[in-house]
Amino acid sequence: MTKTVVSVTRRVPRPKELATLLRFRKPILSAKKRRLSRALTIYDLREIAKRRTPQAPFDYTDGGADQEISLRRARKTFESIEFSPNILRDVSKVSARVSMLGKEHSLPFGIAPTGFTRMMQTEGEIAGCTAAADAGIPYVLSTMGTRSIEDVALAAPHGRNWFQLYMWKDRDRSMALVDRAKNSGFDTLVLTVDVPVAGARLRDVRNGMTIPPSLTSKTIVNAIPRPAWWINFLTTDPLKFASLDSWNGTVAELLDSMFDPTVTFEDLKWIRKNWKGKLVVKGIQNVDDAVKSVSAGADAIILSNHGGRQLDRAPVPFLLLPSVKKKIGKSVELHMDTGIMHGADIVAALASGADFTWIGRAYLYGLMAGGRDGVDRTIEILSTQIHRTMKLLGVKSVKELNPSHVRAIQSITI
Repeated sequence: MTKTVVSVTRRVPRPKELATLLRFRKPILSAKKRRLSRALTIYDLREIAKRRTPQAPFDYTDGGADQEISLRRARKTFESIEFSPNILRDVSKVSARVSMLGKEHSLPFGIAPTGFTRMMQTEGEIAGCTAAADAGIPYVLSTMGTRSIEDVALAAPHGRNWFQLYMWKDRDRSMALVDRAKNSGFDTLVLTVDVPVAGARLRDVRNGMTIPPSLTSKTIVNAIPRPAWWINFLTTDPLKFASLDSWNGTVAELLDSMFDPTVTFEDLKWIRKNWKGKLVVKGIQNVDDAVKSVSAGADAIILSNHGGRQLDRAPVPFLLLPSVKKKIGKSVELHMDTGIMHGADIVAALASGADFTWIGRAYLYGLMAGGRDGVDRTIEILSTQIHRTMKLLGVKSVKELNPSHVRAIQSITI
């Protein structure tokens, strides 16, 4: 068989043709903007955060409880889902806006409560609450936050600020925080209910994690390639907490000294009676507790295993969505967190019955990567991914998402 020879005719390119190919990008002079512009995913932000943050605070954010099985399962579940797209739909205009607890939000996720946030990066809660306010999404200040209720209210008066409460052994002190939140204009109280004791966060134990961070030979060596973090830490005001004046000890000691293992549904009813705003119960991990929380007066419940930071081998919140939704119906709003690292995770949760979602680590990775600008980048990445996923699924609004769009493959190898 004769082989066909392909001949190529060559020529000298014209200068005009070369000019169209020689397009140089405008240089980005800011080192921070350069590194954030290269981050295309939340995992990219995580890698930047790891390079710039000492091991102890990074691991406090990144780690989970015990063997960290709960955290890995949550992420693996999202990675294992299968989407079912609709074709030939007009998706020229797509909106991810949602109505949540009586108010409109530009995106179907908010920033969840995170403790010791200024330890991750010095801008801390102020970066989070202002970024959330400007993006049109809610922000939740933690009881263990490192800025006060009043600081957040002053920094983001135009935002929807919520307060997250741990019921302490000292109930009067707990309710004093609630009163401060009310007086500062916080319209929603989030009661976290999965913390009778602190989880076994082994990374923190191994790192000798203390509040505030202590200078030891190990931390000094670890800080050498991360001077910006230490300069910020040492040259800004000392860490202060939303809920206590000071602490000098390990994280586990602090948490165990505060959390009350005697809290019951009667306490939830008592809080409902004493708080006139919206009440959200966070940390629900089975159908029965969801029903009981609704009966006790919750306006919304958050399916959550605390980001895998409390009970290891806990249920995956995403997998609970269908059964809980079926039981509670539309009587209250159903939210979820844990494991969200991509906008497609959020879309999958909404399609499976969630009314809203919350991010914790994804926000903190952005914060550690670049302060307020890094938080903006987190929101931007997730927003872009949400809108793209919706278009590829053939839906124009969040209301069009339904269980037919997603299938959870529950056989997970981790």
